[in-house]
Amino acid sequence: MGSPHWKRLCLLLLAALTSSLLLYGHYYATVELPGSQRLVTSLLHPETLVLAPWGTSHRAGSHRWTLGGGSERGKSFKPSAELEEPTPSRKQPSSCLRPVMVRAKANPRFGQIFSFDTPVFMWDQHFTPETWDKLKTRHVPYGWQGLSHRVVGSTLQLLNTSANRHLFDRASLPRGCVRCAVVGNGGILNGSRQGKAIDGHDLVFRLNGAVIKGFEEDVGTKISFYGFTVNTMKNSLIAYEEYGFTQIPQAKDLRYIFIPSDIRDYVMLKAAIQGIPVPEGSDKGDKPQKYFGPEASAEKFKLLHPDFLHYLRASRFLRSELLSTQYGTLYMPSTGALMLLTALHTCDQVSAYGFITSNYEEFSDHYYELEKKPLVFYANHDMMLEAALWRSLHRAGIMTLYQR
Repeated sequence: MGSPHWKRLCLLLLAALTSSLLLYGHYYATVELPGSQRLVTSLLHPETLVLAPWGTSHRAGSHRWTLGGGSERGKSFKPSAELEEPTPSRKQPSSCLRPVMVRAKANPRFGQIFSFDTPVFMWDQHFTPETWDKLKTRHVPYGWQGLSHRVVGSTLQLLNTSANRHLFDRASLPRGCVRCAVVGNGGILNGSRQGKAIDGHDLVFRLNGAVIKGFEEDVGTKISFYGFTVNTMKNSLIAYEEYGFTQIPQAKDLRYIFIPSDIRDYVMLKAAIQGIPVPEGSDKGDKPQKYFGPEASAEKFKLLHPDFLHYLRASRFLRSELLSTQYGTLYMPSTGALMLLTALHTCDQVSAYGFITSNYEEFSDHYYELEKKPLVFYANHDMMLEAALWRSLHRAGIMTLYQR
């Protein structure tokens, strides 16, 4: 009578012992194993990958790497045996679950166009024999054809701070989701009362004849970046002087984005960093301090990379039919287009104000003109192509285009 009860008791004890051994073994495998073995185990249950925006460097062995898995040498990123935990500042906040990068990659069309591992800015370590050999075959601004090796090299050597490598320091901003406004000079802004909305962004780009005084309610007052070529900067000071544009914006925290459209941009940039008059070329004797202020150190300046400009024009966004015409060598995207596309490759959220829209004929060329003037189309720009691109990006939810 007692034998069946004794057998059941033995089976229960055996089952309990087996369960204990299994639980202890699982604990030992996941907690007590050496680091390298725990890594193998953890790969079976990977954590959500948090990607840093382009320009945020991360050390892994001897490699510096950027978003997209590519190292700065253009090779595939291979993690070292010891992986660092991502810092909290690199994690996308809850308010930024769908930044430009995510929306672009998810879009069937733009997912094939955007390349977030293309370098946006150029700095000293980019000036190598290999880069020179490649870029000397392309004309400016997409390369260095016909430019002086001495001038280009000596200018880039001065761009040797971390501030020259990326648009902004994410850790210095009050929140993780970086919202940028790019303010063009289109007449659509006259009477728009968008000043408060523009200034509500974390960073604000302005360009060329950026008149502010008297139009604060429409265009705001905040300015983080001023983008230009030396040619457009000087032409703006002449053309828009009657509207109050008599000085390039200057402020302690303001940064200048050079578009290298000619050798004079490299020469002016070098002189500005060194704090001396321009030593040669068409701007010889000119004093950069009157444009950028008396204390314009290297940290104040950023230089768009010729490869980035080539990628925008020839390969991806703005390949115009003008390239196959007599104006092909003159064509380049407008300053506004280059600033907006720079923001789209660096910021988390982007809003465009004062850019050409489908009803552009209802507005003046510029918002500060007292009398309505029609929009002027120059042979070296394809404004209709740019307008179509802005509408497409807006419809795709990748950026917000102000329209009225």
